[in-house]
Amino acid sequence: MTGTLVTKACLETWPNKRVVVLEANDFCSGATGRNAGHCKPDQWRGFAEYQKQFGTQQALKILQNEQQTWSNLVKYVRENNVDCDLWVGDTLDVPMTPEIAKAAKQDFESYKAAGGKVDHIKVTQDPAEATKISRVKEAQACYAWPASTLHPWKLAAYVMRENIKKGANLQTHTVARRVRQSPRSSGKWIVETDRGEIECSQVVHATNAYSAALEPSLSGLIRPIPHICTKVVPPETFSGSKRLQNSYGVLLPNRALITINPRTTSDGHVLFGGSNPGQPRFEKWLEEHGSLYTDDGLTGFKPITEAVRSFAQSQLVDWADEFKNPEGAINQRSWSGIIGLVRPLVMDDG
Repeated sequence: MTGTLVTKACLETWPNKRVVVLEANDFCSGATGRNAGHCKPDQWRGFAEYQKQFGTQQALKILQNEQQTWSNLVKYVRENNVDCDLWVGDTLDVPMTPEIAKAAKQDFESYKAAGGKVDHIKVTQDPAEATKISRVKEAQACYAWPASTLHPWKLAAYVMRENIKKGANLQTHTVARRVRQSPRSSGKWIVETDRGEIECSQVVHATNAYSAALEPSLSGLIRPIPHICTKVVPPETFSGSKRLQNSYGVLLPNRALITINPRTTSDGHVLFGGSNPGQPRFEKWLEEHGSLYTDDGLTGFKPITEAVRSFAQSQLVDWADEFKNPEGAINQRSWSGIIGLVRPLVMDDG
């Protein structure tokens, strides 16, 4: 997605320049093309941490940028009639313990007191009402505001097709091995690939988690790590008009987070992601199998899929009874994508 949007910006800024896009694998085959498509602008939750790191004004700007980015995304999809399964509605943040609910309330009030815009956020502090709204049994509170879900690959494919119409040259299965200064032309660069060399005036590294492979100075600053996305086929009684009507960020102890993204298509599938309670064991396992940090072919990890199953059965209202029936048992499929964590401030996107 990064490279696709950078290409769009380059073509709009310099319409007469030639732009070559190199993709090591299939188009949009990385984490963006594999993820749940949860377009959820942080509207308050990250404020306290950002304020601590960057100060009040910068923290406010970061959250304003998230909102503006989401608004621009929805506007682009609607104006161009992009077929990408766009859904716009309320996303819910659901604290799951009294302690987490108390901390969330403090963060929200701190953001509001600093001048943060909260008129569009619906806050429910009564646990019983929060459960009714969220359909999560042990919900302690509920924060709701506009967000989206979509099919990320379809969006990226649309934008790249438009780029190609404007002259972009997309080369898939073309691995960039090295970037060096040109010995022939001052101010030029040579990009070495398995299919030959490209000389150019500018190089944009849109490699995200893999950035250090081409720019060693980024080693240790951007850390690649797989995350698991799990697709769940819900009980039949929770499909159609009875399906989950919102996307979610479920706030759990030890900074764990389960994101829930119900697909808008007729299949009714629900995508679970985030850093769920099984993530620490996954990362410990990765430490013991270091070569897999950049392997996006992983198809699941038992503690993560078990955490998804446990949450769905124990917390989603009325799902448990369906799982007692073998015909209603949960069906899952999991896959991985490599995300880039940035140091020294390492934060997972909720």
